[in-house]
Amino acid sequence: MPVLRLRDLTPDDWRDWRALRLQALAEAPYAFGSTLVDWQDAPEERWRGRLAEVAYNLIAELDDRPAGMASGTLDGDGPAELVSMWVAPFARGAGVGAALIDAVAVWAAVRRPGELVLQVVDGNEPAIGLYQRAGFVDRGIVADSNPPERLMSRPL
Repeated sequence: MPVLRLRDLTPDDWRDWRALRLQALAEAPYAFGSTLVDWQDAPEERWRGRLAEVAYNLIAELDDRPAGMASGTLDGDGPAELVSMWVAPFARGAGVGAALIDAVAVWAAVRRPGELVLQVVDGNEPAIGLYQRAGFVDRGIVADSNPPERLMSRPL
């Protein structure tokens, strides 16, 4: 039975975040607002800054192998948001995505009860399916998103 472990990150964990983020940007460039070119040569300070500026960051390890990542934000007075979600291809279907979503939802429910939202590229059916299985409901296309993104929400 594979062993799944989630680990909350601090800015001191920037190397771990960098390794997964660069894999994510290379493997699924269509899924993120930033690009591999934006980040591949970024200095340590930028990586540390990303982890310091975003309220909650975690990675998943499957059998001690980095397997996924996610973050939670609390911008303004709006709902908490799930961002930077990615699961490595080898770990898809093993519960990693669901565990990351649940961890962000628990974190968000304590800080900003109500709902958790996310945006996903329209047409990314595997991700949309994962989010639907996790209780998210499709709220439609986000205005002026390019490429088009769907807003999804889930009660907390």
